[in-house]
Amino acid sequence: MPITIDQSGFEEFSPLELLARQVVEGFITGLHKSPFHGFSVEFAEHRLYNQGESVKNIDWKLFGRTDRLYVKRFEEETNLRCQIVIDGSSSMYFPLHDHPGPDDPDKMSFSVYSAAAIMHLLRRQRDAAGLSVFTDAVELHTGAHSNLVHSKYLFGELEKLLNDKSRRSGKTTSAAAALHEIAENIHKRSLVVIFSDMLDDDISGEQLFPALQHLKHNKHEVILFHVTDKRHEVDFAFDNKPYRFIDMETGEEVKVRPHEIREGYKTEMNAYRTGLALKCAQYHIDLIDADIALGYKQVLLPYLLKRVKMH
Repeated sequence: MPITIDQSGFEEFSPLELLARQVVEGFITGLHKSPFHGFSVEFAEHRLYNQGESVKNIDWKLFGRTDRLYVKRFEEETNLRCQIVIDGSSSMYFPLHDHPGPDDPDKMSFSVYSAAAIMHLLRRQRDAAGLSVFTDAVELHTGAHSNLVHSKYLFGELEKLLNDKSRRSGKTTSAAAALHEIAENIHKRSLVVIFSDMLDDDISGEQLFPALQHLKHNKHEVILFHVTDKRHEVDFAFDNKPYRFIDMETGEEVKVRPHEIREGYKTEMNAYRTGLALKCAQYHIDLIDADIALGYKQVLLPYLLKRVKMH
């Protein structure tokens, strides 16, 4: 049976019951602060400098050409542009379920339902949303728009990610190259929200970290939901019996007893996660450790509440 995103599930809670009900919608009313704010500032025009006013907006390059003082005028945009970026590689469909959903998710369904909730919130704010999906290349990239037709199109693309079983094997990841390309094609001063397990061949981060830094160009705000099945992918909590592990992206197989490699695996994984956290802090990227076992609401809502308190 095809999986559909039940948008009515996002409508069941009143804005006035936001904090008690743990839902998304109540953030965007005149009675509650939104976790996302328009922050784009566009250059409008020049005007002559008036003696005595602040010099911070003087265009010194123009002064060098004209020998006259001009001030840059800006127009602040009240609407937000948000680009949702989803890792569409096969590893995002772990753990394999016949019918993954909000209560029993794989990493992809967790990401899709989280993205759908954010898109719904943006739509209620009349803000613009776009969607990018990447594997070893950018497979989908839309501009950010706020109209209903575009919103329905985005939900349709999200549903394809849930239902396309051919994606569950053979879709490899090249996050660094894809994120560089996406960074080049996003409108400046956007909010960029990424859902990815960050499982790439570049385990050292040598290529990945510059790609994350690239996303900070043009003054984007970047939020990275690092999506994992923590029990298995981080803690390696498998029973002490022989297993045959299959790489969902390459098909490579290895037979092993988990207890023989657990400590080495955890050491490598923790080192990578620590490096990712340090680089995100350095680049001022908001990193959210998203364990799918908690459910998307239990990860997404506390983060949105935290943003409300911060702003």
